[in-house]
Amino acid sequence: MTARLIDGAALAAQARLGVQERVTQLARVGRAVQLTAILVGSTPAAEVYAENQSRTSHAVGIDYHLIKLPATATMDDVRAAIENLNDDPAVTGIMLHLPLPKQLDATVLQHAINPVKDVEGVSPANIGYVVYGHTLIAPCTALAVIELIKSTGVNLCGLEAVVVGASEIAGKPISLLLTEQKATVTLCHIETKHLIEHTRRAEVLVVAVGKAGLIGADHVKEGAIVIDVGINRITLPDGTKKTVGDVQFEAVSEKAAYITPVPGGVGPMTVAMLLKNTLRSAELLLQQNDTNTPT
Repeated sequence: MTARLIDGAALAAQARLGVQERVTQLARVGRAVQLTAILVGSTPAAEVYAENQSRTSHAVGIDYHLIKLPATATMDDVRAAIENLNDDPAVTGIMLHLPLPKQLDATVLQHAINPVKDVEGVSPANIGYVVYGHTLIAPCTALAVIELIKSTGVNLCGLEAVVVGASEIAGKPISLLLTEQKATVTLCHIETKHLIEHTRRAEVLVVAVGKAGLIGADHVKEGAIVIDVGINRITLPDGTKKTVGDVQFEAVSEKAAYITPVPGGVGPMTVAMLLKNTLRSAELLLQQNDTNTPT
């Protein structure tokens, strides 16, 4: 068996088109969608990421702003910036670039973001909504994984799903969204014993660890759907750099029914889900405003 490739880049393009169409509709009736990001401290990589984010947002008609704060910013400084954005009716989405300088508590600051404007879906409030099965805005990576699985046409209901990796913004939310789809989910983590015994049962296997080549063909059930969330930079024997996933792509492709590549799989879809979440935030705010408007 040779696995069918789940083309995250192509699917992301379709998702962006849908976002663009809806953003255009809102603009025609005077409802602008605006995403404002906060960057604390500055590195070349962070600047490039922010520039890419700006370009991607503007490509679908989303107005993008970046607030830069110094690396010496205090909790009060960042909290004040977030509160100003919460109160600004023109701002329909907020995100906080990570990682933050060591003096800042990301969880506390993410909690300060209005859940409806939390386009990354990572605030404790939004994670809580996912836990209780009433998702408001879900984490982008988790949404990307679900969309990629759905693109295969396979019904998740009743399937045995295994998630390897239990991070707060990837593994855990992914397992919750799979549960919401009625899959039977096993969440594996660093202390899981005999990992291979779990992964071999998986009809859907999602790997989000950040360890190159962790999952080989022996770990995978014949005909499984394999979603590789990992992004790792490795050095080849000749000294060149290469981006690879947590899954041994070539070997696993011989057993799986469907597989995502790295790069070109979960990554571009995650970016598309950020745009989709930004649109959702704007629409939720419009619903709130319409409900609160006297008739």
